Order: sequence, then C-alpha cells, then structure tokens
Amino acid sequence: MEKLAIDGGSPVRTEPFPAWPVFGEAEADALLGVLRSGKWGRLDGTRVARFEERFAAFQGAAYGLATLNGTLALRIALLAAGIEAGDEVIVPPLTFVATASAVVEANAMPVFADIEPGTYNLDPRAVEAAITERTRAIVPVHLGGLCADMDALLDLARRRGLVVIEDAAHAHGATHRGRGAGSLGHLGAFSFQSSKNLTCGEGGMVLTNEEDLYLACHQIHNCGRPPKGPWYAHETLGANYRMTEFQGAILCAQLDRLEAQIARRAANARHLADRLAEIPGVSAQAVPDYATRHAYHLFVIRYDEAAWGVPRAAFVQAVAGEGIPLCDGYTLPLYRQPMFLEKRFGPYTGYRLSNADVDFASFAARCPVTEHVTAREGCWLPQQALLGSEEDMDDIAEALAKAYRCRDALRARAPEAGSSR
Repeated sequence: MEKLAIDGGSPVRTEPFPAWPVFGEAEADALLGVLRSGKWGRLDGTRVARFEERFAAFQGAAYGLATLNGTLALRIALLAAGIEAGDEVIVPPLTFVATASAVVEANAMPVFADIEPGTYNLDPRAVEAAITERTRAIVPVHLGGLCADMDALLDLARRRGLVVIEDAAHAHGATHRGRGAGSLGHLGAFSFQSSKNLTCGEGGMVLTNEEDLYLACHQIHNCGRPPKGPWYAHETLGANYRMTEFQGAILCAQLDRLEAQIARRAANARHLADRLAEIPGVSAQAVPDYATRHAYHLFVIRYDEAAWGVPRAAFVQAVAGEGIPLCDGYTLPLYRQPMFLEKRFGPYTGYRLSNADVDFASFAARCPVTEHVTAREGCWLPQQALLGSEEDMDDIAEALAKAYRCRDALRARAPEAGSSR
C-alpha cells in the first residue's frame, strides 16, 4: 500500500532543487574590481550608474534610481509622488508588509482592496469601490511576477486623477502587453533582496518615465540634495539611501544571467501547469492574455480544500514531506497583522487625518477573496525550483498526485477541512 513520506513511506524526491543565488567568476571578478578600485561608494564609482541605466532599459523605462532596498524604493516613490499626511493609498492585502508599511512611513493611510480570485492581483472593481475623496494613489503588486491588470487600473487612475506606483518586487523581466513591469505606471519599485530573481543580497530600484519624478526621487535618496546643486545644499527632506558599488557590480553580473533564467522558469512553469491540470483540486495561477511574460518569482498553486477534504496545512505538509519546497505563502491578510490591528505606527500618525477611527479588521468584510485565499487556498513554490529540469517539474507533479491518491490517510490524520479561519 502506498504511503506518504510523512507516514513512513519513501519520498518522491531526495535530491535538492537548484541552489540560489547562482554565481560564478563573473560576480567574483566584479567584486574584486570594485575592491581594487578603492571606489566603493556610488558617489565615486560607475557600477551603480551603469546598472541603473541597464536595468531601466531592460524594463523599458527612461530612468532608474538604485536604493538600499525595495521598501525604500516604494517609500521614495510615494514621497516623490507628493503623498502627504491624510492621503489614502489603495493597496492589496495579499502581499509582503512593505507594500503597506511604506504607505504608513509616507505618513499616509493604506486602504486595502480585494484581489482577483484567479490571479491574486488587485481587483480593479474593488479598487474603484475603495476610492474616496482622499485617495491619491494606487499601488498594484505584480504577485509572483504576474502583472496586474494595468489596463483597467491605469484607465481608472486617469479618470480619477490618481498616481499609480507599481510594486514590482517580484516582477523582474515581467511584461504587460510587451511593456516591462515598473514602466507602466507613474513609478515602479523593485527589490533585489536575497530571494529575488535578480539579487545582490539587498537593494532596490525606482523606475519612471517622467524626469521630474526621477529628479524628486534622486533628491530624496541623496540627503535632500538637488542633483546638480552644491554638496551642502539640502533643499528637501531626504537621507542617504544610496546603493554601494559592490551591489551595483554584482547586479550587473546577475543581469547578464537574467534573460536565460527567465526563459528556463517560463518553460518549466508551462510544463508544470500542464501536469497540474491532470490532478483534481489543484491549479496554477491564472495568466491573462495581457501578461505577455510572467517572471515566476513564485509558482502559485491554488488548492481546493473541498475537492480533497483536507485542510491546506495538511496538504502542504504532505507535499513538503515528499521533498518539494511547497509553502502556504501569506496566511494572514495585512489588515489582520498586529501592526495594523493595533495601529503600531510609531511616529507616523498621518492616517488620523484620513480616518482617526479606522478599524483595520473591518477590511475583512470587504476582502472575501483575500480571506479565502489566505485561509484555505493559496500556496506556492519559490523561483529557484523552476531553474531545474523538466524531470524536476515531473517530481513536483508526482508529489502532488501522490498526496491526492493518499488523501484518505491525510483526512485521518488532519483536522476537518474548513476548520481554519
């Protein structure tokens, strides 16, 4: 009788998936070049400027500005766009905390709008319903590397006079109708943190096609100095958010690898999605026609508890036990995080000018799709799992199929499906 690995059976897979990050002599030579140059800071060297130019061109934007991390890239973009105390910024609740915390640190009020059930990206209809007289901006997240419905969101923004800032932290190389993520809205923000598809350990980037926004971002990230003004002229509030030359050098080397990695992830994702279509109760993230290239920072799997009769946590545990790096992703919407429930916003009190009595828990009623996805449905594989072979994808599919075949055993050892929040 077939047994799951968590019940003492043999796992589907014992070999590791590809390691991340991928590096070699190119990165070593780049780092040593900076070291030996003695020009380690962005103000003295050329590597960061070169990476800004190359990455902006890669994504199809006119201007790029490197920052210390992706969270700062978002915050700088919000400040450059003129977000102020009392303003409201619409964000999705299914995302990393930085999407919303950057709004708080811009002294504004994050307003959560629900997601689409197939893509897990912002639902334009929910965004429109969330707009008030205080709304100033929309921050769509390209979840997992899949571009949000930018046609609808940009049309809405034009009609209502709103700024669009793309959170493209997952979307290196992603395109929407052939145009690069981060170049579609007024501003776009990327992350180069350790897990990202393009990484130097930490780091971020702001992209824009508008010179005035680029100059505003540059001033904020360089201690408030005007780009071509005197060194000790500080015209606006800013700080040292500059990237180092070591980071710029690594990123230039990593960028040389990115196109081939994107192609490998995409091919493996297509194969895996086809294999999952053969297994009841699981499916891949929906990819609309407008998403002309998915970056696959995550391979999102939609799990149907009703079809299996097994809670998601038990499903994920079983598949992980077979040697597959599956996790259940964001299990709490951001509005359920303690920081928001208890308004632990430190000195940032601008939200009170918008809605002093806001109860973040009330967003649950407005976000039923997010509630379902975080409690029962959403799970994913990390991007490096897609850098392997087609046979690796077959192992992933076989682990899920095995878990389905053994679902009676899972039911016996797990709480009743649907018992989670």
